[in-house]
Amino acid sequence: MSNIRKSEKLVTFDETSKSVIKPDPCSRAWVEVDSKAIENNARVLKNYIGKDCLLMAVVKADGYGHGAETVAKAALNGGADTLGVATLEEGIQLRNAGLTCQILILGNLINSEELYSSFYWDLIPTISGIREAIICNNIAKHKYKKFVIHLKVDTGMTRLGCNCNEVEDLVSKIDCLDSISLQGIYSHLAIADEDNLNQSFISFTQIQLNRFEKVLKDIGVRSNSLCRHLANSAGTLSNKQLHFDMVRVGLSLYGYLPINNFESILNLQPALKVKARVTLIREVQEGTGVGYGHLFKTKRESKLAVVSIGYADGVSRALSGKISASIDGVLVPQVGSIAMDQMVFDITDKPDIRVGQVLTLLGTDGENFISPQYWSDLSGSIPWEVLCSFRNRLPRVIT
Repeated sequence: MSNIRKSEKLVTFDETSKSVIKPDPCSRAWVEVDSKAIENNARVLKNYIGKDCLLMAVVKADGYGHGAETVAKAALNGGADTLGVATLEEGIQLRNAGLTCQILILGNLINSEELYSSFYWDLIPTISGIREAIICNNIAKHKYKKFVIHLKVDTGMTRLGCNCNEVEDLVSKIDCLDSISLQGIYSHLAIADEDNLNQSFISFTQIQLNRFEKVLKDIGVRSNSLCRHLANSAGTLSNKQLHFDMVRVGLSLYGYLPINNFESILNLQPALKVKARVTLIREVQEGTGVGYGHLFKTKRESKLAVVSIGYADGVSRALSGKISASIDGVLVPQVGSIAMDQMVFDITDKPDIRVGQVLTLLGTDGENFISPQYWSDLSGSIPWEVLCSFRNRLPRVIT
């Protein structure tokens, strides 16, 4: 007797049409991105900072795993004024997608080939010293337009940027270069998004603010013609003194607060869900080992659901045996080691689950909300890393 249900149809394929046959993006596992949520978040943030402050949507790392092009377009629709990326390649990708707004490259470009590409694609590089400024000036000579740049100042992050005491002299030298236009100056907060915001952490953010304000005072009236920016998501939400002319918002654009237990009246909407289908259901005896190393053994007769998603897709192996997924609004625990392509859930207490049903690993399902913060707390990571971990082999489904 056939095992095929009457409701299931056999599919036949025309051998001549192989080239156009594409797998269903929702057949295995996928990332679901709510572009309207991102648009909403941009609008909420823009209203919060006010009309006199620009909103930069930070879309680096493929839009924090959401898809850079999707996020960029949604953020601009919601009122974002400009975009921030980390690399030259990320900026070029957005230009190829047809985006014409200002795009700032937040990372350092160090050679003439990279800087020439930045000029060609009308991207704004970050400069930390006179060397790169001279290269930019030489590139733009005889090109009938100036090379726009932003200068980064190190106020305490100890990464990119020039020293605070070098800024006045550096700005003076840059302004003597005829073919470049210094249009922005910025720094980056080091610990504004730390969970344990004790007084020393708050004080250091104040120290960075004081240093940045002194830099602006040192260059005098020249600072009034520059776009001055300092705040990330945490700085934007915690202290309006940090706003200046523009804020650079990353995590909050995607619907998450940058600090655990951070209180905010803003109606930010999480934009991402990670989902996977049940591909097999197993019924096993008490004492059965599950997965590599048999780190988990069943304590009773159990019903197990296999889903085809694993650490190669971005679900950290450090979460093995610690997380739950939601299906039909019911949480089911993950058991055994998370493998490269598979993981297992114990569905003994929800035995009606069938092959093909969808589990929500991250995001909202019914009354359950599984957040990146939940995963990061369990794995010793941070929400940013969780979101950026989802690999390209997980299709993005835009809703």
